[in-house]
Amino acid sequence: MSALTRPKTDAVATAPITLRGPVRVLLRVHRKALWAGAALLVIGIGIVVALRVWMASSKVRCADGDTTRCGDDIYVSSYAHTSTEGFLTDGGGVLVLLAALVGVFVAGPLIARELESGTFRLAWAQSVSPARWLAARLAVPAALAVTGLAVLVIVYRWGLWSLRAGPNRSELRWHAEGVFPGTGPAVLGYALLAVAVGALCAVLVRRTLLAMSMTTLVLGAVAVGLGQRRYELWPTAFRQSDEVMDYNPGDWPIDSGMLTASGEKLYWQDCFEADMTKDVTACMHDRGGIGYFSEYHPASHYWPLQLVETGILLALAALAVFAAFRVLRRLHG
Repeated sequence: MSALTRPKTDAVATAPITLRGPVRVLLRVHRKALWAGAALLVIGIGIVVALRVWMASSKVRCADGDTTRCGDDIYVSSYAHTSTEGFLTDGGGVLVLLAALVGVFVAGPLIARELESGTFRLAWAQSVSPARWLAARLAVPAALAVTGLAVLVIVYRWGLWSLRAGPNRSELRWHAEGVFPGTGPAVLGYALLAVAVGALCAVLVRRTLLAMSMTTLVLGAVAVGLGQRRYELWPTAFRQSDEVMDYNPGDWPIDSGMLTASGEKLYWQDCFEADMTKDVTACMHDRGGIGYFSEYHPASHYWPLQLVETGILLALAALAVFAAFRVLRRLHG
């Protein structure tokens, strides 16, 4: 694998060092991808707007979408209400997927393809330094992705707001795996990480398909890892009682069990696994349980969890950008 050596040139650049020229070239060369991204943005907005209009025009008797008598114990939602819930259940996951697609595009067509084909030499021969060349390929997709996804986050939250009056389905609660990433700044962190990882993979392997595959694997690992450990990003709330406790509608239950006289925690799961033939509560009492406790995230933990996850993503993105410039400097030198 040959080193990427910057071609020598006798031309002396007198213009101030800016990214304006490389940015214009990028936008012109990849205008089809730009139009495709704009189309996805319009489609996403259109779907949510259409769902809101459909719900508003459906025949319901109550503000929560109930088609039966208001205030009774029977709830039968309209087809429009149920369908909207189904469409928006995984909206946050879709936004994270869109962010990942940006990273895959950066890794393949935007950077690795030029390194693989050698067309980067033309830009470097026109007084564009390798650092400016890479900076333009980071700045343009990052700015466009953050702008587009910020609009989609606002629209998605607006769509979820229309379901606030109905029964709180578990798939649509603020902490749901398919909802949480797409309702705050976390998805913007995913977008910036995707761009940075795509650039790093591209300058490392300099092969289009391989860079795209590596980017997909890395971003998938990060998304799955954070999704599984998200509840650990902020300390849980704790409460105890002499009786079994119910959670509030906005709570995110993490774990629960019983407390001994010394304050030791006994988790329900321990008795589930220990003895399936005995009543679980009796099992807990036999182990010394005298009171109940629960660990959970209240709705007020939404923003701390969002901001911590975003901070982790931005830190990883900064490391990836730093590594990409270091690798490029080593290869072209």
